[in-house]
Amino acid sequence: MGATRRSCPRGEAANRKELAVERAAKKEAVGQLNEAFKATSVAIVAHYSGLTVAQMQKLRMQMKQAGASVKVSKNRLAKIALEGTDVAAIGSLLKGPTVIATSDDPVAAPKVAVEFAKTNEKFVILGGSMGKTVLNVDSVKALASLPSLDELRSKIVGLLVAPATKLAQLSNAPAAKLARVIQAHASKSEAA
Repeated sequence: MGATRRSCPRGEAANRKELAVERAAKKEAVGQLNEAFKATSVAIVAHYSGLTVAQMQKLRMQMKQAGASVKVSKNRLAKIALEGTDVAAIGSLLKGPTVIATSDDPVAAPKVAVEFAKTNEKFVILGGSMGKTVLNVDSVKALASLPSLDELRSKIVGLLVAPATKLAQLSNAPAAKLARVIQAHASKSEAA
């Protein structure tokens, strides 16, 4: 009798398919994280162990309103995604259950993270990176105390508009005084 070829049990074949799908999903997740890290100007890393789902949803909502985003990923995958990005320095902070907050505005993510940490003691800021500059906890807090880009823009517009407003007031002042003098003379002649 000839040797028969032993076929793979169905369970092993299904398991291989699942592994292939899982690898593809991980590769896609790493690609998405890498794109997010390349596009960001600041990344903040914090421990979130012990936060409830509602608290995490609140954090995500606050970050979204500020123009920032929150990413929770396996540290190993996040470290792979950090390769070749400006914020690669945060890789050493990725230990334990970590969350990464990113934003284009260098102040948005730190500001929300610091405010959230004040009301949630289980949310512990570890540090971050602004471009290639590594930030410790104090640096993140200092960055959070700065005005946001929108606040700075409104102040600059206010400074630019103020001189024009003063010029308009000065040029209108003599005409207004002349109108009041004429009105006073008209009132005198009507009274007489």
